Amino acid sequence: MSYITENYKLAAKTLTKAFAKHGMEVCYCNTANEARDQILSMIPEGSSVTWGGSESMAEAGVFEAVRQGNYEFIDRKSASTPEEARALYGRIVCADYFLTSTNAFTKDGMLVNIDGAANRVACIAHGPAHVIVLVSMDKMCATIEDAVSRIRTLASPPNALRVGAKTPCTKTGVCGDCLSPDCICCQILVTRYSRVPGRIKIVLCGEKLGF
Repeated sequence: MSYITENYKLAAKTLTKAFAKHGMEVCYCNTANEARDQILSMIPEGSSVTWGGSESMAEAGVFEAVRQGNYEFIDRKSASTPEEARALYGRIVCADYFLTSTNAFTKDGMLVNIDGAANRVACIAHGPAHVIVLVSMDKMCATIEDAVSRIRTLASPPNALRVGAKTPCTKTGVCGDCLSPDCICCQILVTRYSRVPGRIKIVLCGEKLGF
């Protein structure tokens, strides 16, 4: 028996009730493959689908499955000019489904995210009709403050490396609380409550994903 796995299952039951109080729905999957299949089952064929940057979704194979599936895929990276990017963003915020992860979440049912360009946190907060969040259980934190600390300490530095940002943390491996032009910690979003019932659905995963 894996006591960590058993604990995750118990915690997921508690989190389901906690997130429900905050207007968000939760389901739990043991593995990344199960999570991928669960997410695909939640999206009707023919729906318009887009996403924010998410290593968790990529690692679980969700993005590739959507690309190959019967969906209207809106690729945020397909624009070649600022004008095309602006027009594309208009389609993104009106999409049927927005796929993302969350940098951390609290045990009492809130999502915490830190973003650079803010396209991801903007769509979590408002726009797409449905938001599906895939997050591994290791990102659970006690409080909002703990969540922010986790993100700045453990998630932002490797994410800055991933996007090639010229920030102090890509040189030292440690957050420097910078204000550099490439800073990826520009916006902090706490999703405390979803006023649209069922808009935000959270897929918790027992297998580690992302940063």
